[in-house]
Amino acid sequence: MERPITPGDRPGPPGYVLIILMMAIFVMTLGLLVAVPVWQTELQREREEELIFRGRQYAEAVRIYVQKNPGRYPESLKELLDKKCIRRLYRDPFGRDGRWNVVLASGRAGGLSPSRQGDAGGSVSGTAGGSPTATPVVQEVLVAPERALTAIKSPRILGVVSSSTAKSIKIYNDQESHDKWLFFFGLDPQKPPKVVYYGQDDRD
Repeated sequence: MERPITPGDRPGPPGYVLIILMMAIFVMTLGLLVAVPVWQTELQREREEELIFRGRQYAEAVRIYVQKNPGRYPESLKELLDKKCIRRLYRDPFGRDGRWNVVLASGRAGGLSPSRQGDAGGSVSGTAGGSPTATPVVQEVLVAPERALTAIKSPRILGVVSSSTAKSIKIYNDQESHDKWLFFFGLDPQKPPKVVYYGQDDRD
């Protein structure tokens, strides 16, 4: 009488099957190692495009604010929303907590001066209402964390810049890190202003 076959009596898979399985696992692992950096790069590109869009929204909001309030500049980003100059308060796509650094008029002589049509270095932008808005000549700006606004006397916000110091994939206005991508009313990419950072300025 034959003895029943037990699990221990069954032959294992041939050696070539194990080799094929190991090769398949290796190929899948290699594919993941290649795909993840590509996916991360594409994700960063999308976030950088969003950063540009959001930054420009703030620059345009300041222009509208100045048009509505000649001679004045917002003292907070929320004021842009309250005055209906921006649809909503966009967050910094790269900031740790979504908070921006703000670009302010430096307050020094020559830092910010209004331009007139025909002035060198200035321009006049058309508006939806048909009346022109003079673009200021900006020679120097102060960059400060948004949370520092309460410590700055009469801040004049021109725009925003990301608080992230990470190196960018995209080159924007010849700059290769997010904290150098300035978005503000009066920016002339051909004549970038001197940048003073909050805490490094002897007035603060």
